[in-house]
Amino acid sequence: MKPWSFAIGCVSVFAMACSGRGVSPTAPTAGSGSATAVAAAGSSQSPAAAEQPPFNLEAILRGNGFGLVKFRQEQDSTHNIVNLDVWVRDLLTNTSYSLQRATDATLDGVCTGTNWLTLGEGSTPHPIVTDDGGTARAALWRDLSAVAPNTTFDIYFRLIENGTSPVHVALQSDCYRFVVRN
Repeated sequence: MKPWSFAIGCVSVFAMACSGRGVSPTAPTAGSGSATAVAAAGSSQSPAAAEQPPFNLEAILRGNGFGLVKFRQEQDSTHNIVNLDVWVRDLLTNTSYSLQRATDATLDGVCTGTNWLTLGEGSTPHPIVTDDGGTARAALWRDLSAVAPNTTFDIYFRLIENGTSPVHVALQSDCYRFVVRN
């Protein structure tokens, strides 16, 4: 393969991922049915492979900008830490935002939970502040040790602008299936 053809292929994949036309195997959309059915239909994996628990996910945030939340569980015998690496762009400059999540125990791929929790460093909320270009990164985390292993729920995320009333949602994700690691 010629180096330039590899570069063109990478640019094409990146463009498709940013366009919102790509399919995420663990990201069912509203009204689409079970996450497993979406995973099997949206990937080249066999249905058996698609049934593996989604312990980790990458949630795409869309709205008045763009963002990504890399949600990763560490395996540790004493703690169940979830690392939330957040990256946002094309937002208001020099503005403070917060990442929130809501969960839904009805496993239908439709997130209707309103139990919004502001995420941060452990149980302490931590703001995400954009720079002069409207971009920001944050390394957040949460301890899920109190949640029973193999607990399954649908989850979605939103990025809100701090200090606004009513709440101004700048970005929001689709609904994702999540399983707490044992």
